[in-house]
Amino acid sequence: MARVNAAPPPSLLLVQGDEELLAARAVTAAVEAARAADPGADVREYEAGQLSPGEVAEMLSPSLFGGRRALVLRNGQDARKELAAALLAYAKSPDPEVTLIVTHPGGAKGKAFADGLQKAGATVIPAMKLKSDRDRIAFVRDEFRRAGGRCDEAAASALLASVGNDLREIAAACSQLIADTDGKVTEAVVARYYKGRAEVSGFTVADAAMIGDLPGALEALRWALHVGVDPVPIADALADGVRTVARVASAGKGNPYQLASTLGMPAWKIQRAQERSRGWTPDGLVDAMRAAAECNAAVKGGAEDRGYALEQAVFAVAAARRGGGTR
Repeated sequence: MARVNAAPPPSLLLVQGDEELLAARAVTAAVEAARAADPGADVREYEAGQLSPGEVAEMLSPSLFGGRRALVLRNGQDARKELAAALLAYAKSPDPEVTLIVTHPGGAKGKAFADGLQKAGATVIPAMKLKSDRDRIAFVRDEFRRAGGRCDEAAASALLASVGNDLREIAAACSQLIADTDGKVTEAVVARYYKGRAEVSGFTVADAAMIGDLPGALEALRWALHVGVDPVPIADALADGVRTVARVASAGKGNPYQLASTLGMPAWKIQRAQERSRGWTPDGLVDAMRAAAECNAAVKGGAEDRGYALEQAVFAVAAARRGGGTR
């Protein structure tokens, strides 16, 4: 006899956000919850853009054999007007034996449909991209906690510097480190595990440029490109390095731990930015931010020689620091 969970999954679930890993995990968790309530649950997936209103009735009609069903409707933003209307009408009185899971990336397209599901009482699971260092560091630390491991902020930052900002790669790296260690990961463990990889990250290039070490920045950049580091995260790291120093410098001198909540970044990062802000003037930082923005546009816009664009940006940042602003 099937063991039924005392707390059945919600009838309506809206997974909202453009981070594929978080959305995929949310859908998987909802399907597993339906199967926990009924191991024989019927699971089906549909693409909103390929589903007609007439098919909705068949999709949601009671099964001849009874039992729980989990229906996953992907890319809800692509639902045509008639389909959205039919689903919203169903949402007013959903079948308690059906778990309808709708994914939506957020944004303007299909917003009325997503809003309608929320108003109908759908349980909303956010799955937005993690845009801040604080959020990504929290994600890394939570990955370790979920697996029974542990890592501090410095270790999480070192891991991000090694693997970049793609959440799937970050999750895979966390899983690998947990499998290959005792689960207690420090910055030294990350550096040892990734060896030379962390040494040629975009953050290494940015750190050298921000302290005025032009030869070191160019050497790190050329080596990173030589071993195949993608130019995009290098450009991102350079822009982030300039932006972080500018934000911390504008906040004035202060205790990093007191500034952490105000600036929305970890104390260790504020302390590091305070050290790198020495020798910079406000005009110099403006020039550096302009150079980093132009580099980002060139690298991400398909410049013919992205390596050259990065090299010119490193020269420009170094010049901005030395000249204190040339405007």
